Amino acid sequence: MENKINMKNYDVLIIGGGSVGVPLSYYLAKKGVRVAVIEKESSVGRGQNRAAIGGIRATHSDPAKIKICLETLKIMRKMENKYGYDVDWIEGGYLFPVYNEKDETTLKKLLKIQKSYGLNIDWISKEKVQKLIPGINENNLRGGTYSPEDGSASPLKTIDAFYMLAKENDVDFYFNEEVIDAELSNGKIDTIKATNRNYKSDLVINCSGGNAKEVGKIFNLDLPVFPDSHEAGITEPVERFFDPMIVDVRPEKGSANYYFYQNKEDQIVFCITPAPKIPGKDCDNTSVFLPQVIKRIINLYPRLRNIRVRRTWRGLYPMTPDGFPIIGYSKELKNLFLAIGMCGQGYMLGPGLGKILSEIIVDKSEKYDEFIKELSLYRKFDKDEMLK
Repeated sequence: MENKINMKNYDVLIIGGGSVGVPLSYYLAKKGVRVAVIEKESSVGRGQNRAAIGGIRATHSDPAKIKICLETLKIMRKMENKYGYDVDWIEGGYLFPVYNEKDETTLKKLLKIQKSYGLNIDWISKEKVQKLIPGINENNLRGGTYSPEDGSASPLKTIDAFYMLAKENDVDFYFNEEVIDAELSNGKIDTIKATNRNYKSDLVINCSGGNAKEVGKIFNLDLPVFPDSHEAGITEPVERFFDPMIVDVRPEKGSANYYFYQNKEDQIVFCITPAPKIPGKDCDNTSVFLPQVIKRIINLYPRLRNIRVRRTWRGLYPMTPDGFPIIGYSKELKNLFLAIGMCGQGYMLGPGLGKILSEIIVDKSEKYDEFIKELSLYRKFDKDEMLK
């Protein structure tokens, strides 16, 4: 017999208090939905949110991600004025400097797609690149693509802002609470069994990030989310001397690309994409990262040579086979919704996705059907995201 004292009932139960789950809880609750978030860590954002470096761009190659991140950018621009939360937002833009003909051809071709979906982005000359990034290596520099309305913010301040907004709208958060089992009946989730209590909910949403595959197994689903490790670092603060996030897409032995920017506290934040990937959930720092990324960054931007690094860290990219998120209702369990596999972009996707999903779930909006269908669990996974 069920322990009624230890049973909680909600309209929506969100598994995961991170970059996606917390904003989503706020937007659902704002529409009058009774929401709970269960999180296995001791507070929000203790998973991969705190490992994010803070970049927010709509400059993707896919219309779904473009539209979601355009919504995120709208939200972030008004976080302080509308909601009263300073999240260190800077509209510094994203710059992709180009040093070879192949990358120039690829990025110019991509520009046509990006512009067709409303992005403010264009090819700029070598001279304009040098003006935006004074002192950038000019040897073989051909120009680059620049999107001035992209930007950056603090992941920790952002998750805290959405947590406070969610609490103001009566969302219940249960920390140190991990899903351990579920009762399934007639193609639905009947009861969620967690560490400290049980839950019944009209709808369950899996927003569990790097743990999505394990949570899926509890529901007898094989979810194609495979975490791999990425490292990042931050320097001491120095007088501000450039604004855009700089993304160098040239591959080199050991790395596919790297990127860095100067945040609102005037520190340089940097990250690298390892090649080959480093599969698994190991979040311990390595001795490889810092020499590797510093060599690449200083070659591109020698002015950074004498700035001291304060710390490095390592986080996870919950990847899918094609580099696109998995969004939508499960066919196997009709009261299960998936918002997983953000491929290391949960921070920039989360706010916009939360708003969009609240409209889909509560308002039954159909205006997003076309691109949400592209992100279904049941797609072929045969595409490839050009700007992962």
